[in-house]
Amino acid sequence: MQTTVFRKWMILAVCCCMPAVSLQAARVIEPIQTVSEPLGLDPGIVALGDRLFHDLRLSRNNTVSCAHCHRLNAGGDDDMPVSIGIEGKAGDVNAPTVFNLNLNIAFFWDGRASTLEELVGMPLKDDREMDTDWPEVLSKLGKDRKMVADFERLFPGKGMTKETIARSIADFMRSLVTLDSPMDRWLNGEKDALTHEQLRGYRLFKSYGCVACHQGEAVGGNMYAGMGAFQDYFRDRKRPLTIADNGRFNVTGDERDRHVFKVPGLRRH
Repeated sequence: MQTTVFRKWMILAVCCCMPAVSLQAARVIEPIQTVSEPLGLDPGIVALGDRLFHDLRLSRNNTVSCAHCHRLNAGGDDDMPVSIGIEGKAGDVNAPTVFNLNLNIAFFWDGRASTLEELVGMPLKDDREMDTDWPEVLSKLGKDRKMVADFERLFPGKGMTKETIARSIADFMRSLVTLDSPMDRWLNGEKDALTHEQLRGYRLFKSYGCVACHQGEAVGGNMYAGMGAFQDYFRDRKRPLTIADNGRFNVTGDERDRHVFKVPGLRRH
């Protein structure tokens, strides 16, 4: 699996000749080193989690799966201004990518989930996402003999429970690590992995200060920051504020966290 650090609109070119970016100067962004094996992931549980991630039975009316908003062939998100859940209901925010989540400090834009297992249960209960609950999910999946048998084999003495379902989906998401991107190969010493235009773009990316927040292995995802680094985002968008716009404030109640969000990671499939 490969990933590209920059979206097309981030590959910046300038007319003037700019010096080459040195590898030493580039290390604010790190190559991804994490792979599934060091995470201790069981391939069987990961495969089961993959099935559950795409299982429509996790929603009340069997129409929405995790993959509905997190498309693995399209960057791990849905490329929508706000996500659309069950019965076409619109959410408050857009879906973040599920790639490289193991490198994030917390989950959801406001960081309200501290673990991936905790994350799994929240969309299930949201009436605009999957609009169901664990007893209903367990009842539906419990009629699937093969899945029940797989849970009993992979989780001896536990079988299918809300905890083992959450663990399976969480481990599948932990496995979604994007390795060997052109940027990673360049950071690891392959001088021709990036084009001259990309290197010029990266130099501008650094000189504009983007790397103050978008850095590390995931090029973000490891810190919180106020929305709108260079201007008043909420004033300039000319739309009324919503509860979701409060960001981390909704989690902590600390006024300093109002309009503060987890910095997006910029890596995509």
